[in-house]
Amino acid sequence: MARPSPTKRRTKPPAAESPARQVAGFIAKFDPAIGALARAARAAVRRRFPTAVEQVYDNYNALAMGFGPNERTSEIIVSVAVFPRGVSLYFMHGARLPDPQKVLKGSGNQGRFIRLETGEELDDPGVEALLQAAIRLGKTPLPATRRGHTVVKSISTRQRPRRPISK
Repeated sequence: MARPSPTKRRTKPPAAESPARQVAGFIAKFDPAIGALARAARAAVRRRFPTAVEQVYDNYNALAMGFGPNERTSEIIVSVAVFPRGVSLYFMHGARLPDPQKVLKGSGNQGRFIRLETGEELDDPGVEALLQAAIRLGKTPLPATRRGHTVVKSISTRQRPRRPISK
């Protein structure tokens, strides 16, 4: 077999970007204040669920980062949803959660959410109780020992603007 000529060198394809860099890029598209809130919320959920698999969907309407025991979308427990005008903590089975403080919003058959203003809401004992109750409702328990990881599941080619449009 002939060796390739020096002028026609074979090059490796560029290395795929890590999930961490991809997520950082997704968040960077948003207004800096929304991005900071999204990073704070994501970090707070990761601290509470260190063994969870984070599934990331950079969709048409929003950036969603769901946390669950495995890579099955149907088993996501809670997600951080980032929109141009705000960040929400979304409970997949929120309609079934006990909510004595009435902090959950939404009226769907399944999910409920909390609109985050500062990220400090995640330290509220009522929100912590909701997170713990959400874990108990999950079909599959979170792993006890492994380290969680991030998987970018989809990136929409068409997206709404990630920053509010000035009027």
